[in-house]
Amino acid sequence: MTDLGKRLGVMYDRDWAPEGLPDFARAVEALGVDDLWVVEDLEWAGSIASAATALAATGELRVGIGIAPAPLRNPALLAMELAALARMFPGRLTAGVGHGVREWMVKVGVAPRSPLALLEETVTAVRGLLRGEQVSVDGREVHLDAVRLVHPPAVVPPVVAGVVRPRSLELAGRVADGAIIAEGNGPADLASALGHLDKGRQDDAGRTLTVFTFLCVEDDPARLAAAVGPVLAGQGEWLGRPVEQVFAATGPAGDAAARVRELWAAGADTVVLRAVGPEPLRQVEAAVAALRASRPA
Repeated sequence: MTDLGKRLGVMYDRDWAPEGLPDFARAVEALGVDDLWVVEDLEWAGSIASAATALAATGELRVGIGIAPAPLRNPALLAMELAALARMFPGRLTAGVGHGVREWMVKVGVAPRSPLALLEETVTAVRGLLRGEQVSVDGREVHLDAVRLVHPPAVVPPVVAGVVRPRSLELAGRVADGAIIAEGNGPADLASALGHLDKGRQDDAGRTLTVFTFLCVEDDPARLAAAVGPVLAGQGEWLGRPVEQVFAATGPAGDAAARVRELWAAGADTVVLRAVGPEPLRQVEAAVAALRASRPA
C-alpha cells in the first residue's frame, strides 16, 4: 500500500497500444502507485497476456484484471491461467470477472441464457479451483466434472466481480472476494453498492470494493471540457444518468485529488484512475503528488 492510507491504482486504457504497456507499468511503479489495471473488452487486447506482461515488467506492482467476461472464459481455463500467473508472481494479482457487454457476447456467439447464473457459477468454480479443490459443477451455464488444478497457487489471488446492478452486487457479496464499480459512480453510489454487497454476504469475510474513476488533470476549463466532456457524456448515457451526475476526478490536481479522497472516504478500498486526454502519465504524476501533499498529518 502507498503512503496515502488507501490503495491507488492506474488503468492502462484499452485504446493505448499494447506495446506501450511495459514502459507504462514501470513508470507507474516508479511513482509509488499500488496497482495497474488492464482491460479486456472485445476486439481490444486480451487481459491475461496484458497482465502477464505488466507483472513481468515490474517488481512489486499489483496487477488487476478489469474485467474478464465470463462468457468468453471457460472457468477451468481461466483458473489455469490465473494459477500460472499467481505462482510466478505470488501476491501480485487480482482477477476481475464480469458479465461482459451483452451486445459483444452476442456478436461472438457466447451470450448466456442466464448472465447471473453464469457469473455465479464461474466465480464459484474458479475460486474453488484456485484453492486446490476438486470442482464439479452441473449448473445452468457451467459444467465441470471432477476438475482439479495440478499446480494451484500457494497464494490464492482474489477473484472480484465487475458488476453494476443490485442483484449482481449481491451476487458479488455472496460468492466473490469483492466487487469492481465502473467509472462515473460517486460516493452515494458506493454507499448503495456496499449495502448490496453486505446483503449478499453469507459469512464474516470482508469484501473489497474497487472503484474505477476518470481522471483529467487540467487547469484550463476549456481544455478540460474538450478532453473529458465527450467521455463523461458517453458514460452518462451508459449509466442512464445526466452528465452532471457522472462522477470524475477532474480539474486542477488538487481538485482531482480531493475527488479521489471522497471515494476513499465513501468506502472504496482501491481507487483506479483512468486518465483521459493528453499526457496521461503526467496527469497521474500530478494527481499522486497532490494526494501526497493533501494527506492527513
